[in-house]
Amino acid sequence: MGCARYDLVVIGSGPAGQKGAIAAAKIGKRVAIIDRARMLGGVCIHTGTIPSKTLREAILYLSGLRQRAFYGKSYTVKEGITVTDLSTRVGLVMGREVEVVRAQLKRNGITVIEGAARFTDPHTVEVETPQGCTAVAGEYILVAPGTRPAKTPDIPFDGRRIVDSDGLLGIEALPRNVIVVGAGVVGIEYACMLLALNVEVTIIDGRREILEFADEEIVDALCYRMRAQNATFRLGERVESVTVDDRDRIVARLESGKRVIGDGLLYTVGRQGNTEELNLSAVDGLCADERGRLRVNERYQTCVPHIYAAGDVIGFPSLASAAMEQGRLASCYMFGMSTAARPELFPYGIYTIPEISMVGRTERQLTESRVTYEVGVARFDELAKGQMMGEEMGLLKLLFDPDDHRLLGVHIIGDGAAELAHIGQAILSFGGTIDYFRDTVFNYPTLAEAYKVAALDGLNKL
Repeated sequence: MGCARYDLVVIGSGPAGQKGAIAAAKIGKRVAIIDRARMLGGVCIHTGTIPSKTLREAILYLSGLRQRAFYGKSYTVKEGITVTDLSTRVGLVMGREVEVVRAQLKRNGITVIEGAARFTDPHTVEVETPQGCTAVAGEYILVAPGTRPAKTPDIPFDGRRIVDSDGLLGIEALPRNVIVVGAGVVGIEYACMLLALNVEVTIIDGRREILEFADEEIVDALCYRMRAQNATFRLGERVESVTVDDRDRIVARLESGKRVIGDGLLYTVGRQGNTEELNLSAVDGLCADERGRLRVNERYQTCVPHIYAAGDVIGFPSLASAAMEQGRLASCYMFGMSTAARPELFPYGIYTIPEISMVGRTERQLTESRVTYEVGVARFDELAKGQMMGEEMGLLKLLFDPDDHRLLGVHIIGDGAAELAHIGQAILSFGGTIDYFRDTVFNYPTLAEAYKVAALDGLNKL
């Protein structure tokens, strides 16, 4: 078996792997990228970000949810929405995204190898392909295999009614009520989608609060909206067992003795890194934790100097957007390219309904750090554009220093929140003040105008 040699071998073709490979190829490095058959684009395209966000857009359109402020709560574009209605759009988008990734890698001269990768020594990776085994060696190696839903033997997954997030589009039919176990980002996003389809949802989580890294007022607004759509929260509760009763209902028994009954169950408690088949033991010192994650330093370097890791496999924040930058930065560090990393200003987008986005620090973080701050708020229903859109609960909050007006954080809930956050991100990255928003003319009518309204609100408090 021959062994092809590369400057960089990348394991995983998701956002981190793609951008790491392309960054190295751009400076003339010889690069190979490895992923399993029919998984080009990684988890992001096939089971994670792309399908889930496409599903969300399909639901918002077909349910008519965005138009109900004008046409009534019963308004819908299509009656009797089916799983097929939703999956058709998802399949089309996924197929197109795979071709985009394939074209990018080809355009940059990156060798794509489809197969299962495993280390045989610190610099060599063996790939099992349909044609047999091949070996590649890299001066540097970037490990970016992504993650999958974590499972537990206590949940009798059947792929039809009791599923994890990867199996949601494989259910037979939309149930009338669903038990969602896990109130992390994935669980809350899918719960919101089900609520938009008029499915009753019960959310169970052992933690007392959800999305604890986000602004409390924003999370409270989201929970209020979800409860108004027939969501029930069972926080501080743990599932002891899941069974199917004699009436063919799914029964989740909680440690507290309560029973929760539903027609379907979605399990979204944590993610597991895809590292167990990589034969990490072939590399002295390289090992994953109990969740399959790899530990890295601030340069995305593992304890083995020539092996780097990026993306969801290194843990929080587990965002496709962050993974792209982590992969790029890893290549910059390994090949000595100049770069400026600002991970504290990575934006966070949560695609609930309505969506949430944030960048910078929260009120809790500022309080714990004993940093003095003031708050400026704009509500979307007070904006002309918000009225046109029927946006009833959107909110943009600016946190800033009351002395020098320096912007400290931006927190948004409402339609378009993930897009709007980038305006605040730009000002934060330049160390700017909210005076910029006061003094700048925004297009009218737009939601971006909320920055000006929030800045004036905050400045009026001084």
